[in-house]
Formats: sequence, structure tokens, C-alpha cells
Amino acid sequence: MYAVSKEERTWGMLSHLSALVGYFVIPFGSIIAPLVIWLVKKDQSQFVGDQAKESLNFQISLLIYAIAGTIIGLILTLVIVGFFILFALWAALYIGGIVLTVVAAIKANEGQAYRYPLTLRLVN
Repeated sequence: MYAVSKEERTWGMLSHLSALVGYFVIPFGSIIAPLVIWLVKKDQSQFVGDQAKESLNFQISLLIYAIAGTIIGLILTLVIVGFFILFALWAALYIGGIVLTVVAAIKANEGQAYRYPLTLRLVN
């Protein structure tokens, strides 16, 4: 657990919420926004750096899963009725991404370090 200031909690929350930019505004913004916060704040606050890195790893993981799911779904579309599987996967990733991002933001605002489930820890 970290001893974090209100400003650090706010930046921790923003590191998670900034990922929503990619869902609603800018393609790949869900990766770019946490990356920028991590690069700018990682040396200023261990908590903010940790939470921004966690958000970044989660968003990269979602992208990898979406690409892999798309490839698998396209193959299944050619073989069976993969379209329904692909649509369900995209919907689950989209909704799950939003829900988990909001949960992480709330936890960070409470001063708790959050770890997303099923996240590849690619950025260390």
C-alpha cells in the first residue's frame, strides 16, 4: 500500500479514466493516454507511475486479445458461424474494458493500487 496524496490519487484515477478516450474519441487513445501519463508522472510519483503502467498494460492486453480474437473469429467465420462468436467477443471486451477501467479509477481514487485481471505485464 502506498501513502498517497490527493493529487496522486487524482492522477492515478486519471491514468485509468484516460483510457476511455480510446473507447469514445481517438483510436488507440486507450493506449496513448495512459502511456503519456506514465511517461510524464512515473518519476514524480511511484503510485501514479504504477497505476498508469497498470492501465497501459491492461489496454495493450485488450488490444492483443481483440486482434487475436478477430483472427480466430475470421477463421471461424470461414469454417463455421464465427461471426456470432466474434461479435460476442468484441462486446465482452468492449463492455469489460469499460467496466474494469471505471473500477480501477475508483480504486485509484481511493488510494488503492489496482491490478486488472487477465493483463499481460508488458511494460515494466
